[in-house]
Amino acid sequence: MIKREIKHFNIEQICRSGQCFRMEAVDHGRYRVIAGNRYLEIFQRGEICEFYCDDRTFENFWSDYFDLGRDYGECIDKINPRDTYLADAAEFGSGIRILHQDLWEMIVTFLISQQNNIVRIRRCVQNICEAYGKECVTDDGISYYAFPEPEVLAQLGEDDLKACNLGYRSKYVVRTARDVVFGNVNLDKIRSMSYKKAKAELLKLFGVGDKVADCICLFALHHLEAFPRDTHMNQVMEKHYKRGFPNRRYKGMQGIMQQYIFHYELFGKQKE
Repeated sequence: MIKREIKHFNIEQICRSGQCFRMEAVDHGRYRVIAGNRYLEIFQRGEICEFYCDDRTFENFWSDYFDLGRDYGECIDKINPRDTYLADAAEFGSGIRILHQDLWEMIVTFLISQQNNIVRIRRCVQNICEAYGKECVTDDGISYYAFPEPEVLAQLGEDDLKACNLGYRSKYVVRTARDVVFGNVNLDKIRSMSYKKAKAELLKLFGVGDKVADCICLFALHHLEAFPRDTHMNQVMEKHYKRGFPNRRYKGMQGIMQQYIFHYELFGKQKE
């Protein structure tokens, strides 16, 4: 077990921020997350976090996954004090961090996310993992399923994933898996590209539009200048940023600000 005191880290806020759909609460203050074929349990009380893994795994994987090397306080401090809306959003969601997730997993996850809600996305992702992912067991005997490899999904018929409640999105996932396996899409090359080039490459995938491409760039490739916008976010921009979001002021951290706004709109308004 690794114990750390971490400022600007709130596992509950991260869990419900819409980045990751294989993270869930298992008890009060305790969460579990599955990333690829890795499993982790986290317990948090205040700023004290306990990560139930060994030192090597924490340093080589989970520290980067949770972006623990970044000072999110510096990002919050750069918010224009006259922008009370963004300041309130950042204060409300100050424990959010941008996760650094697997590219393949994020492509599939956000293909599934289209015209979908968070609860249903979680269920769909769980369904395909249980149906096509490899079963794994932790040292403590906990059984879970790894995220399915593209080689497995590429063998399916275009409608086969409808059985996992993907609906019309089934063909998006299967065709993309085939593109990856047959070499039409090179994930390693995309990982090394700039934000603009990576987004352009992702937009070539069947079923990927602007918002999905930006989500993949932000949550997998960690291009923090990506600013995913759906209909809901466009409404926020129209209401609070009629002249456009101040990208120049927040250069290189627009995606962090987007997450504060997204989380605030989903949960902050309930507090008002």
